[in-house]
Amino acid sequence: MWVAIAISAVATTLIVALRYLAVSGAFAWATTRVRPGLYAPLRGQIAREIRWSLVSAVIFGIPAGIVGWGWKEHGWTLIYTDPHAYPLWYLPVSVLLYLFAHDTWFYWTHRWMHKPRIFRVAHAVHHSSRPPTAWAAMSFHPAEALTGAIVIPVLVFLIPIHFAALLAVLTIMTVMGVTNHMGWEMFPRWLVHSRIGGWIITASHHHKHHERYTCNYGLYFRFWDRLCRTDRGLSPP
Repeated sequence: MWVAIAISAVATTLIVALRYLAVSGAFAWATTRVRPGLYAPLRGQIAREIRWSLVSAVIFGIPAGIVGWGWKEHGWTLIYTDPHAYPLWYLPVSVLLYLFAHDTWFYWTHRWMHKPRIFRVAHAVHHSSRPPTAWAAMSFHPAEALTGAIVIPVLVFLIPIHFAALLAVLTIMTVMGVTNHMGWEMFPRWLVHSRIGGWIITASHHHKHHERYTCNYGLYFRFWDRLCRTDRGLSPP
């Protein structure tokens, strides 16, 4: 049993690491095409971001691998594969439930990590990226990485979700984590400044957090920032 758990944890860690390298690498390459020279002065910073991110990949991969083993071998979680187990309308609803739950956890833990003592111990690693790059999405101190690593493994025991919908959640988590840190806005202006754009987080919103530190704490949505009056709008182009 322990060998199987270890194999699952190692395999998941490799998947998380390769996913990070592939997605961050793709958007970093896109940056060199769209914003030539933007990352040129940041090579030392990028190397540090990659090192921290690979450590984070281990921290994210181990609990995910253990939970994955428990699901496959014992059906411990509420992940399901039968498309008829729940109504079809529940598929997008489950994705939104996961994103909102994750966003809520992230907002409040993120604000907590900005308390001076906690910031110095853990969150300062992430904010050492000035400005953030496409490689910074997982650049966390291990303590901060642990707060993020437990979210999805806990949610699969609480909220039923189809395996395909779970993959959608993980894809959104990865892509938004990278695009929000690129240092430039990839989404069109009409979307960012639309009514929909007023409720979702893109690089224009999150970049202001890296500039001012005491605002714009959300991950996917601006709901909690608006409700708690910590939304300070968008960073200048």
